Amino acid sequence: MRMQRLCLAAVLAVPLTHSGTSASAAESAEAGGPATRPNVLLIVSEDTGPHLGCYGDQYVRTPHLDRLADEGVRFNRVFVATASCSESRSTILTGLYPHQNGQIGLATHRYFMYPDVVPLPNLLAKRGYRSGIIGKLHVNPPSAFAFDFRWHRHCRDVRKIAEVAGEFMKADDKPFFLMVNYADAHVPYVRQQDGFPEKPLDGEDVATWTYAGMDTPETRAAVANYYNCVSRLDTGVGMLLERLNASGMARRTLVIYLGDHGPQPCRAKVTCYEAGLHVPLIMRFPGKIRPGLVKDDLVATVDLAPTILSAAGATVPANLPGRSLWPLIQGDSPPWREYLFAEYHSHYPPLYFPQRCVRDGRYKLIVNLMQDRPNPLAERTWRAGPTYIATRKKGLLDILTTAPEEVRRAYSTFRDAPPEELYDLESDPYEFNNLVGKPQYAAIQARLRKALQTWQQRTDDPLTDPQRLAKLTAEHDAMLKFYDSKSNKYPPWKYHDYMRSGEHTPLPLPPE
Repeated sequence: MRMQRLCLAAVLAVPLTHSGTSASAAESAEAGGPATRPNVLLIVSEDTGPHLGCYGDQYVRTPHLDRLADEGVRFNRVFVATASCSESRSTILTGLYPHQNGQIGLATHRYFMYPDVVPLPNLLAKRGYRSGIIGKLHVNPPSAFAFDFRWHRHCRDVRKIAEVAGEFMKADDKPFFLMVNYADAHVPYVRQQDGFPEKPLDGEDVATWTYAGMDTPETRAAVANYYNCVSRLDTGVGMLLERLNASGMARRTLVIYLGDHGPQPCRAKVTCYEAGLHVPLIMRFPGKIRPGLVKDDLVATVDLAPTILSAAGATVPANLPGRSLWPLIQGDSPPWREYLFAEYHSHYPPLYFPQRCVRDGRYKLIVNLMQDRPNPLAERTWRAGPTYIATRKKGLLDILTTAPEEVRRAYSTFRDAPPEELYDLESDPYEFNNLVGKPQYAAIQARLRKALQTWQQRTDDPLTDPQRLAKLTAEHDAMLKFYDSKSNKYPPWKYHDYMRSGEHTPLPLPPE
């Protein structure tokens, strides 16, 4: 197959400041990372929570990902920065939270990064890496990313993906960074494609997800087809790793697999609830990562860029908020992290509902910044059905009439969100019972609120300023009249002009 290479049409004009960083392979080794230039194979699947066999799911069939975990390290508590596609991917590829890099909504709805953000492939290029991406980038502008090779088709042909990846792996002697993106398990939940999975599951083969709070034939059918998508993804990962083995480079390749956020059903994707933020993360590197390692530390996807850069002996920008995982993987380390943070701005204009959240090992605080309207995602879910996609025959309100009281209360909180929500994730892992207002939890709520405010200050969160929040809200309200789920003919977004101080000239977006 002939490789098609795309040249970068534009370069970033204003680099990030690299002060006090690890600038050599030797320094990287001292920091706990490998001292060579390994290949990096980054595998990202859409809408995939920890619904894998190696994470204890008893229904799904994922032998290849389970084997990958056996051969490396499985992280049990990993959380994305935002449970929305473009925003999460922007964090994976920049090491910055969306409010820092500017990608605060879907790329397909014309949101885009700040022009002075330097993505991961660009930093790796300075270490002599060639880079490629298979599948969708979904971050704007594409010209900001120094990928040497791009291949994207709207398909779930896992054989073709493996074939294209194999050609890229053996095309050059330079170390490579290859990001492979799988469309599964994004909606629509395709039961079977190209013969995969060979034996699809049906609704009677599975149980519904507890966090959804309801159990109907419709929800079980959706869950079964979600599992069928994950099984097809697993087959694709197996084919991809076979190509890596055939290339002879498996032993010098760092393999990383993760989901970009949780699945589609309500109270998951596009929320700050656990089902949206919690994802699988598996890493394998023969000779560098002990097989069968399991880590329960709090890990964030802002940690991925520092981890990859450290492994490559590349410069790690000092302003990245995450930290390399190598000290955690390779030996004893100081206490890792007490708090994790996440956020949400908008999926697209009708689903604008800014939030911030913080969690420690047991408790989570969600701060809802909009108090003059119901949560639009809940409103849409109300109309769409229990899985947000699977059925239009019976609305959520119909199903909730027979749900337990705590479930109905949880959906009421989801729709009419209070200023703050507090959950005990040990006794209430599905976040059904908001503890705000209970005196015995007041100190915990105050502690988490203070930690969140400190993080917002350290990361220069623009929405701590009421005027910026008001401007962002007004701009989204104005964009509603241009919203069309098919054409997305928006005028240019202006939030770059007021969300940060200083002058910034956006790079051009791709044509409509």
